[in-house]
Amino acid sequence: MGQTKTPDAAALVDHNAARAIANGHCADPFAQLGLQDRDGAVLLSVFVPGADAVTCLAGQTEVPLVALRDYPGLFVAAFSKAPQTYRLHATAQGSNWTFDDPYSFGPVLSQDDLYFIGEGSYRRLWQALGAHVMTHEGVDGTHFAVWAPNAQRVSVVGNFNVWDGRRAPMRRRDGGIWEIFMPGLGDGEIYKYEILGPDGAPLPLKADPFGYGSEHPPRTGSVVRDLSHAQWHDATFLQTRAQAQTIDAPISIYEVNLASWKRAPGNRPLSYVELATDLVDYAAWMGFTHIEMMPISEHPFDGSWGYQPIGMYAPTIRHGTPDEFRALVDAAHAKGLGVLLDWVPGHFPTDAHGLGSFDGTHLYEHADPREGFHQDWNTLIPNFGRNEVANYYTSNALYWLEEYHLDGLRVDAVASMLYRDYSRKHDEWVPNKDGGRENYEAIALLQNMNTLTYGEVPGIMTVAEESTAFPGVSRPVDYGGLGFGFKWNMGWMNDSLRYMELDPIHRKHHHHEMTFSLHYAFGENYVLPISHDEVVHGKGSMLHKMPGNAWERYANLRAYYGFMWTHPGKKLLFMGQEFAQSKEWNHNQSLDWHECDDGRHKGMQMWVRDLNLLYRATPSLHLNDTRPSGFQWLEANDADRSVFAYVRHGGPDDPKVVVVMNMTPVDRPGYCVGLPVAGRWREALNSDAEAYGGGGRGNMGGISSENTPWMGQDQSALMNIPPLSTVIFVHQDA
Repeated sequence: MGQTKTPDAAALVDHNAARAIANGHCADPFAQLGLQDRDGAVLLSVFVPGADAVTCLAGQTEVPLVALRDYPGLFVAAFSKAPQTYRLHATAQGSNWTFDDPYSFGPVLSQDDLYFIGEGSYRRLWQALGAHVMTHEGVDGTHFAVWAPNAQRVSVVGNFNVWDGRRAPMRRRDGGIWEIFMPGLGDGEIYKYEILGPDGAPLPLKADPFGYGSEHPPRTGSVVRDLSHAQWHDATFLQTRAQAQTIDAPISIYEVNLASWKRAPGNRPLSYVELATDLVDYAAWMGFTHIEMMPISEHPFDGSWGYQPIGMYAPTIRHGTPDEFRALVDAAHAKGLGVLLDWVPGHFPTDAHGLGSFDGTHLYEHADPREGFHQDWNTLIPNFGRNEVANYYTSNALYWLEEYHLDGLRVDAVASMLYRDYSRKHDEWVPNKDGGRENYEAIALLQNMNTLTYGEVPGIMTVAEESTAFPGVSRPVDYGGLGFGFKWNMGWMNDSLRYMELDPIHRKHHHHEMTFSLHYAFGENYVLPISHDEVVHGKGSMLHKMPGNAWERYANLRAYYGFMWTHPGKKLLFMGQEFAQSKEWNHNQSLDWHECDDGRHKGMQMWVRDLNLLYRATPSLHLNDTRPSGFQWLEANDADRSVFAYVRHGGPDDPKVVVVMNMTPVDRPGYCVGLPVAGRWREALNSDAEAYGGGGRGNMGGISSENTPWMGQDQSALMNIPPLSTVIFVHQDA
């Protein structure tokens, strides 16, 4: 190493650059800090505000740096030849510390990385941007990278640099990417980005769009999380899940809000670790095939239920760490349960630490509020026409499936994404380039997301919450569809609930609200949803939607669930409705589990459990959910008696199922029903059974066909149809 030239060091300083560093306005810190060639010498510049002295440790040599009084915190030293490696030692008011200089490290991202990021084709974008614990150039630390193309300066700040944006300004790269490797930082560090906007003014501190973790709300800092040490035990499940998630499989989904499914003493939400036993064991015992979690991406406001996310890459810390969330998924897989996540790409909140005006411009959102602001939810709409924004979301979908082994995504509010005039008056929206209302950019985003996830992660499923008649939601992209595996059947839900809420004396006038869904039941791959939306905002519980006295309410609801589980389509039921919780859902407290001590609620719970078990064990109830060949009306027009009867067909050798419903409180003894096959028909389930809280009326275990044509069938049988009931018969050998 050459001789230190202390007198010459100050002379080599660029005073404009030094002033910018000290003032926090240096746009190119890697051209000024660290080792720089200056007029045939090498200048070392470090910025350590508050330090009394700084020394360069190069091998066995210690070189004191000169403090520049005009620029407090800036220290310099000059060398005739640059040291190959060095560290820094600082003292301040009796304390001292040794550290690596962030400005001695080269970039982490390659030119190829930057090219694909700018092109919007970086499939696993979270592996490039965000905070990554790593060893770089032989030193342990964390690499930070963020997209902020219109910023004048971006710094990473945290407790490690007393939240002073002057101390760690980042290197600007092509495409508006800023990056820095911070030696010595690791898992658990809290950080944000301090950004100077295009006008040089500081913005509110921003959370990392790609942060893997966050602080506990109401604090809003991002947290460095090392995701590289995952321990999974679900290889067998992942290899077999494809068959469990096809249109031919029995799929019965238990929708859950993790914060309020069950609470610990003191009204504390359960942790991921606790849910890995309590929730997983319960859902498996109930016979569900999947757990669907309402959004767990980090969100600032509990009352949004997660539907206004800011930390799209961070499982909420409300229940634990990312590794603990992984353990919950792993536990579900060990019980044979798939795990779906409610995914919200259509909007984000306006909180100052979030994506809005991220670099001082409308970066992630549209500038025009007619395109970029959701009036219903007071949220911002992503600008999917920007490659980087679209890539942010498609990559996020892949992230959850790969990093957390999730089995699928239920995409929220798809209709609001598909239409530019969604919930807007005629002068409050901007037409597409062809003058229409379809949002081409959002359509492309959804198509690309489905193409990417299905192509990269074998066996997964995606589900659209889409409330309109948009064509081809669950059709492949190469056939012109959106590419989802399934779509929520909102029409079935609305029609059937409207019917069930009627006093039975009026149902005969609305008979075909229960049959109409069969006109379109096979146009998409449907899921029949009774979701959280049906039991909030004053809508009451499912039980209290039902008319009549107490006994009739329970009977109505049991009959309705019987209809749901035998109607073509996969099943989804929101938590608490399986035991007929009396009150509507409250996200601030546990479900009313004590109600299961009541025989009526317990009976409902056992009815849903037995429906699940029969549905899963009986191919005719699920194999042809998406094919017209799987359903046949026997009686669709007996409006006067509010009776419905139909056949479910499976494969050629599968026992057929006949379902008969009586939606009045009047007993129907000796009702004749046509049967598609001769022989004995086992009464597999009867919602009026005493075990479920019913009156115990039925058919003594089954019926036998007679050679008497009826309802277009060669065979028929007389049966008893209890009041307000669904009775399910499965064919046995002749």
